[in-house]
Amino acid sequence: MVTSYDGLWGIGELAERAGVSVKTVRFYSDNGLLPEAGRSVGGHRRYRSGALDRLRMIRSLRQLDLPLPVVRRVLDEEDASGGAAGALEEAVAGQLRELGSQARALRWKEAALRSVQECPAAERADRLRLVAALAAPPSTAPLVRFWRAWLPPRMPARSVTAFMDIAVPQPPEHPEPGQVLAFAGLNALVTGSCGGSAPTQPAAHRTADARASAVLYAGLAEAYELAGAEMRRGRRPAPGEALDGFVDAYASAGATADTPGFRRELSRQLASDPRIDRYWELTAELTAVHGRPPEPTPGSAHDWLVAALDAASGP
Repeated sequence: MVTSYDGLWGIGELAERAGVSVKTVRFYSDNGLLPEAGRSVGGHRRYRSGALDRLRMIRSLRQLDLPLPVVRRVLDEEDASGGAAGALEEAVAGQLRELGSQARALRWKEAALRSVQECPAAERADRLRLVAALAAPPSTAPLVRFWRAWLPPRMPARSVTAFMDIAVPQPPEHPEPGQVLAFAGLNALVTGSCGGSAPTQPAAHRTADARASAVLYAGLAEAYELAGAEMRRGRRPAPGEALDGFVDAYASAGATADTPGFRRELSRQLASDPRIDRYWELTAELTAVHGRPPEPTPGSAHDWLVAALDAASGP
């Protein structure tokens, strides 16, 4: 019931009806979120009865941890249109995204701590340093930088993006301790923090121009996919469509014919090229699903194809 003679409420009455402190009402008023109807002769704040619903709305929005500028936008839209649907929907969606990010970060931190807890005591200090080097959740930016430096400099952006899609693993949403370790290992590998140096690009991949680079990596992607299908069936390296596509990618990039001599030379060259086996081993660990055989990676598919090429090329 309104007890004020002019139909307005004092700050104490409004605070009592809303179940908040006078200090809270004063804070929202001073920040322009809760307009006053006026002041009494003695200079005390006065509010209309509608201030109660507005104050409750402010409190509800703040209890969802929405910042004051967002609360202001919601209230301004409500004042302008009689409803806060658009601004409120955007605010809630943004808060849900933020909470999702926080929850994901907490899952990564929990898995990282479990990985430290579960390892032998003598290894815990090193394990802690390894996983602590990761943000939570981790970024793939170091992996992307590694591959951009490794790929041919003239390679078209579209081809680079297509290669990144298969070469850069995404951090799982619900990581296990082993997956955190695998991603931490990848981060250490590509940043050099594990003590190694970044490998140089294989000589067989140093193509002359942008077109050749695009042809090579597009052909390799198709060959890796075909080889991966063979690997899932449990088939051993052998000649076939996958190997033909693999060799054709190198031959087309070099504008040469696929001949027995070319295959022998390619086999020799690939055998002597620098390797990044550890990268692909960690990628397989990161993407592994419990209870299932590891999925083929571009690295394991490449090894399968090189073995098939060696077998087909002979001594």
